[in-house]
Amino acid sequence: MENQKTPEPRTASATENSETGRVADATDNNWVDRYAPKWTRPYLRLSRADRPAGTWLLLLPCWWGYLLAKWHGEATPNWNDLWYFIAFAMGAFLMRGAGCTWNDISDRDFDAKVARTKSRPIPSGQVNTRQAAVWMICQALIAFVILLSFNPFSTMLGIAALVPVVIYPFAKRFTWWPQIFLGLAFNWGALLGWAAVHGSLGTAPVALYIAGIFWTLFYDTIYALQDKEDDALIGVKSTARLFGKSTPTWLFGFLVLTIICMGGAVVFAFSTSINLISLLITITTLWAFGWHLAWQLRILDIENAEICLKLFRANRDAGLIVVVGLTLAIVAKTFVSIA
Repeated sequence: MENQKTPEPRTASATENSETGRVADATDNNWVDRYAPKWTRPYLRLSRADRPAGTWLLLLPCWWGYLLAKWHGEATPNWNDLWYFIAFAMGAFLMRGAGCTWNDISDRDFDAKVARTKSRPIPSGQVNTRQAAVWMICQALIAFVILLSFNPFSTMLGIAALVPVVIYPFAKRFTWWPQIFLGLAFNWGALLGWAAVHGSLGTAPVALYIAGIFWTLFYDTIYALQDKEDDALIGVKSTARLFGKSTPTWLFGFLVLTIICMGGAVVFAFSTSINLISLLITITTLWAFGWHLAWQLRILDIENAEICLKLFRANRDAGLIVVVGLTLAIVAKTFVSIA
C-alpha cells in the first residue's frame, strides 16, 4: 500500500525478505523489524504492526463517532474522553491484529500465490496455523476486556462487530464486492463511538457508518489495484478487477457518496446548542476531507502499484482531518456556551 517523485522509505527487496522475515510491503523504518525482539516479530507481522495504516483506518471511525456524539450532545471535555480515546486506540490495534491474523489463516493458500503476500508469516513458514490461531484469540480476549469498560449497549455492539470480521476473508471468493464487507467491519467504530457517549444509536451515527463504508470502497479499491494481476490468475475477486479501466469513475462516485453521507450525519447530529462558528468549522472539515480524496483521485495511476500504496496510506491523513475538525468544532461550541 511510494512515488519516485516523492521519496519515501524504501520497501525491502525479495532477498532481504527471505533473510530477515520482513514482509514485502513493510518499509525499512517500521518499528517491528528494527526494535521488536526477534521472537515476537512473526506475531507482530501477523497483526500488521509493521504496517500501521490499517490500524489507523479502523481507529478513525471510532473517533469520528465519538466526537460527533459529543458535538451533538454535551460537548464539555472531561477525563472520560481521554480514556475513550485511549481505549479505542488500544482496541483498534488489538482487533485489527486479530482480524488480520484471521485473514491470514483463512487466506494462507491464496497468499502463497501472490507476490506481495507470499512473504507473510504463515505462507513463509515463520509461524504455523495453530500458533496464529492462539495469537488471534489472545488479541481478541484482551480487546474484549477493554470493551467491558464501556456501557452495556456498547459492549454488545462491539461483540456484534465480529460478524463482518469473520465473513470478510471469504467475501473475495463469492462476490466482486469484498470491499463492502471490509467497510462493514472497519467502520463499525462509528456506531460504537456514538454509543459510547449516548448508550444508543440514531440516524446520525448510521449515516456516518454508511459514509465510512463508501470511504472504504474508495481507499481499498485503490489498495486492491496492486494485486489485480495476481488476483486474476488465482481467481480472487475485487472491485479493482471488476471496475478495470473505469476505476477512476467509480472512485469519484464513492467520493461523492462519502461526502453526502457524512454531510447527512452532520445534519442529523445538529442541535440548537451548536453555534454558528462550530457549524462553520464542521462544514469546512467536510470540504477539506473531500478535497483530500479529490487530490488522491487526481494523482492516481491505476497501473502504478507504488502510487496506489502511497495513496492508500494517505487516507490516514484524510481521516485525521475529520478528527481535528470535529475537535475544533467541539471546542468552539464549548467556548461560546461558557462565554
